[in-house]
Amino acid sequence: MSVPVLKDILRQHAEEAAHLWCVYDWHLLHPDENPDMDEERLARLVDRLNAHLDGLRVAGKHGQRIAQDRYEEFPEAGELFVLRMLQPAAAKMTVETLDLDAVRNYLASKLPSAS
Repeated sequence: MSVPVLKDILRQHAEEAAHLWCVYDWHLLHPDENPDMDEERLARLVDRLNAHLDGLRVAGKHGQRIAQDRYEEFPEAGELFVLRMLQPAAAKMTVETLDLDAVRNYLASKLPSAS
């Protein structure tokens, strides 16, 4: 018996993870721009981001398909980040373990250029 796939929930995981990645990365690049983002809030943001990624990973190919759909509709850094984090090579990665320069370089090299 197969487990039902809750596509709306998976879409929410994908959208939230993409958004949280952008907030996280922006904060790291501009740490003085948001004085409310202290270490505790940043840690909670990372926990939420990892939880959304886990929600998509648990769904397997269904989570990957939703992430792919989101990226096709919105080919932006957050959506591409989520899609990349769902690849088999990234299965054990968490946000805290990422080489951020490598992630940023990957995203910049793969995103469609702005017209």
